[in-house]
Amino acid sequence: MTILAFGRTGQVATELSYLPNVMCFGRDDADLTDPVACAKLVETHRPRAVINAAAYTNVDRAEVEEDIAHLVNAEAPKAIAQACADIDIPFVHISTDYVFDGSGHDPWPPDARPFPLNTYGRTKLSGENAISEVGGRYVILRTSWVFSPNGENFVKSMLRLGATRDELRIVADQVGGPTPARDIALACHTIAKELMVSPGKAGVYHLSGTPDCSRADFAREIFTIAQMPCDVEAILTCEFPTPADRPKNSRLDCGSLEQRFGISRPNWHSYLQAQLTEC
Repeated sequence: MTILAFGRTGQVATELSYLPNVMCFGRDDADLTDPVACAKLVETHRPRAVINAAAYTNVDRAEVEEDIAHLVNAEAPKAIAQACADIDIPFVHISTDYVFDGSGHDPWPPDARPFPLNTYGRTKLSGENAISEVGGRYVILRTSWVFSPNGENFVKSMLRLGATRDELRIVADQVGGPTPARDIALACHTIAKELMVSPGKAGVYHLSGTPDCSRADFAREIFTIAQMPCDVEAILTCEFPTPADRPKNSRLDCGSLEQRFGISRPNWHSYLQAQLTEC
């Protein structure tokens, strides 16, 4: 069984590269700004399944590079989904909590109506809609606050900043579930294999780490485990303006993923402790 994965150096893609029978293609092999070439790659290799772990993820830069973000996050996934549907193989696509506006306090179920606040979220939602329209054996897996030892993420930013400062101001009104990239990769791998024999499980699902917490509390836990003497001052989102708006409520309801695929929410604290201990 061979699974083709788009992405090689990103957080989830790196974790996918460690799994058996997964071929990871980076930008040199599969440039998502060329959707036609990506589709041809699927047609040429004819794998048993495809996982898309590549995306345009610079949330703030997307505000001024919308065309590129749309090409990578919407047009390329559409072309890949069509290629997978044409040869009847599973397609697992990673999406984001940023498709929601972050209102309220309840976890977002997969069938909640999306309403993104920023360009990144809109392009990811466009990709979701395109995949759904193509149909076939697909799963869209939304996740949140991804972290790992690889790539750029909140944990690595806190470690870098905390090493040189006595105090950091971190937003406390953005709440979500930090999610280890390793668990996202394992989930995608499991889903792809399951779709080979159970195409009726196609659809949209959520996966995020547990327990939900604020950005400020996540930062405090990072500094505690890393034994860094850096204090955290809790602030509001409005006190830390960014080019792109962020959702305040990124809680995700992951119940259907566990019910249909047996995949539970990972405990981010355990993974974070292991990651920082290794460092």
